[in-house]
Amino acid sequence: MIRILSYLIITIFTITYSLAQVKTEEISINNQAIQLPGTLSYTQEKSPLIIWVHGSGGVDRNGNQPQYIKQFREAINKNNIAFFSYDKRTANPKNVAFLKEDGVLIIDFINDVKEVVNHFKNDDRFTQIILVGHSQGSLIAMLALENVDKYISIAGAGETIDKTLVRQITKQSPIYGAITAKYLKELTETGTIKEVDPNLMSLFAPQNQPFLSSWIALNPVEEIKKVTIPTLLINGDKDLQVQVLDAENLKKGKPNAKLVIIKNMNHLLKHIEKEEDNLKSYASPDFALSQEIINTITTFVLKSNN
Repeated sequence: MIRILSYLIITIFTITYSLAQVKTEEISINNQAIQLPGTLSYTQEKSPLIIWVHGSGGVDRNGNQPQYIKQFREAINKNNIAFFSYDKRTANPKNVAFLKEDGVLIIDFINDVKEVVNHFKNDDRFTQIILVGHSQGSLIAMLALENVDKYISIAGAGETIDKTLVRQITKQSPIYGAITAKYLKELTETGTIKEVDPNLMSLFAPQNQPFLSSWIALNPVEEIKKVTIPTLLINGDKDLQVQVLDAENLKKGKPNAKLVIIKNMNHLLKHIEKEEDNLKSYASPDFALSQEIINTITTFVLKSNN
């Protein structure tokens, strides 16, 4: 009888929980001329708010074709945690003219995040602000923690980006890995790369070089030593781009951070059982998110700081 009663209570709770209505608002935040339109979603007021900080490239609020940010939003909202993500400045066509004229440095992405945090910092609907930085966003969020209560790094590099790029490209082609190392050395020492192999132009095009220089100058392991708020470090063991070692290096920089390595999770937070599905998940929204990352983040966000 007790077992039946417990089942009924759990069932009623689950039905009530699943029926919680998600409210959404379309919000556009400006960093001077740069427009950062995004979506806020929440089920109730007086809840914590996660702000997503994108990885590299022109990533929109939903995570482009694989839709991993949209999936994350839907899953985290079910746990009564509010969520805001925006179209990165490089994903919004309205910003193109300004980007061509002024270029982009990593400080620009950092300032974008600060503007977003400033928009929400006095919003009484939310009890705390948590920055979740994914991939490149791990470092960007790390440098934008004013008025933030907690920090989460997902698949963040634990070394300077020049070392990561050499490792990633060498894995695909040792020859181009060696050329990449040469170019990055030239860029660091002179501020420019005079001649670029056409096969590496997408990475080392002249307009990209100032951004790379500004990124190389930042060491995540040194920067995380300055973080004073509760910190969660997450990496998946199926990540093709960022090693578990990177998360372990960040942990060495901040020993009191919580480190979680998630089994069968790839770089896009997808649960991967078959190796051949790892790359497929980059082009499809049909692969499910890892449930473990949702559970891990929910526990960290809702846990009292005391």
